[in-house]
Amino acid sequence: MTTEPASPPQQNPFAKLALEMGPLVLFFAANSRPEWFKPAVGAIFGQELVSSPKAPILIATAVFMAAMLVSLGIAWFLHRKLPIMPLVTGAVVLVFGSLTLILQDDLFIKLKPTIVNSLFGAVLLGGLAFGKPLLPYVLGSVFHLDPEGWKKLTFRWGVFFFVLAGLNEVIWRTQTTDFWVAFKVWGIMPLTILFTLAQTPMMMRHGFDPEGKKE
Repeated sequence: MTTEPASPPQQNPFAKLALEMGPLVLFFAANSRPEWFKPAVGAIFGQELVSSPKAPILIATAVFMAAMLVSLGIAWFLHRKLPIMPLVTGAVVLVFGSLTLILQDDLFIKLKPTIVNSLFGAVLLGGLAFGKPLLPYVLGSVFHLDPEGWKKLTFRWGVFFFVLAGLNEVIWRTQTTDFWVAFKVWGIMPLTILFTLAQTPMMMRHGFDPEGKKE
């Protein structure tokens, strides 16, 4: 008698949302109220940084980097593995955040969403061009779609990532830093949720249960 391998444990959606939104909320808070975080950041990175004319965004970047590391650490502790997308995002945050702090130039942290979203979009659409949808490797334990459904969902997410990259470029180049930070925190997540919900009809048409029966 054969037994089927156990399914990987499902991550609590509220915990997942908290781990994703927590660093962003702290990023917004540190930019809006840098005085709350100034002593700690100054002690670690020096008073020159927290006295800079760009101190709010620099302090926010330092807090964001620390929060991302904590978030990844908690995710690892809970699941003993790190999902590829948060891992890549965290790595880019650390690289571009470090450049922002070292050079005291907020250009690098503003470019981070453009680079991350463009990278995800290129990987998804590139895989699709070679006949290999990659989204099932990320979401296969959450959604159960037939091959056509995965192709459609991969294409749509690939395009959406490029839209987010373009939107980030428009916002940071035409708006104030405070507006960009607010939009990054309170604009991108609602847009992503709305986009995800908009895929529901297509996913229902192409979904099937774990036993392979068409819904």
